[in-house]
Amino acid sequence: MIRFIDAHTHIHFPAYDADRPDALARASAAGVAMVMVGTTQSTSEAAITLAEGNPDVYAAVGVHPLHATSSFWDVEELGASDEAKRLAREGERFDETFYRRLAAHPKVVAVGECGLDYHRLPEGSELVKAAQRELFLAQVRVAFEVGKPLMIHCREAVPDLIELLTKNSKFLTISNPGVVHFFTGTVDEARKLAGLGFSFTFGGVTTFSRDYDEVIRSLPADRILSETDAPYVAPEPYRGKRNEPAYVVEVVKKLAEILGADPEAFRVQLLRNAERVFGITLA
Repeated sequence: MIRFIDAHTHIHFPAYDADRPDALARASAAGVAMVMVGTTQSTSEAAITLAEGNPDVYAAVGVHPLHATSSFWDVEELGASDEAKRLAREGERFDETFYRRLAAHPKVVAVGECGLDYHRLPEGSELVKAAQRELFLAQVRVAFEVGKPLMIHCREAVPDLIELLTKNSKFLTISNPGVVHFFTGTVDEARKLAGLGFSFTFGGVTTFSRDYDEVIRSLPADRILSETDAPYVAPEPYRGKRNEPAYVVEVVKKLAEILGADPEAFRVQLLRNAERVFGITLA
């Protein structure tokens, strides 16, 4: 029986190579369905493969903005695969035909992880920003063509994200254009994105930081989803350890507390939200 949804996770990443079946089993035992999110060609294909073999696992396919160009970030700190290290050196050319084919798969429920990431950009990085914007808009078009929502990553670039989405609103399915995952913007920015039809995921950081409470309270309950972003940012009481989908239970508890909501009613609300956003049915 599905009781929780992890709307954004990466347990197809190398951090789980030694015990992926165990992590999936722990999620299943906790009643957690999940959306496995790709960030490159290879991880997008891996997400689909895992989704095909697990009825309560779904996939999102796309290219992370940090792969728009050769990278400025320290890939070693992420425990990345050899493929991720290569992409950090070279970037990934976005193949619209390839991703359009992947996105049409019945277990794929979103296009992404796509978006903008200006964190730690060195000075004079306008070409990097331009490449990220171009990559993002290509994925917006693919999502529109296949009729699936976006899974958006945005770090220190929310004003540019809002501007791009507003200018290209003809490519959005207004009733449900997608999700802004791990949202870190302001209340005003959240309202602008909600006005464009977007929903928002919140994860483990909400269990130990109060920086997100005001934004969470400003949103309608039907625009909120729970996530882990595993293997990153584990919630209390697992902080400092590798995150995993089973820990989304702690996120749901904290979100209900922040909102002053009945925990059981809010848990069910999150399932209904995921069903609406991703076009799935959760038992």
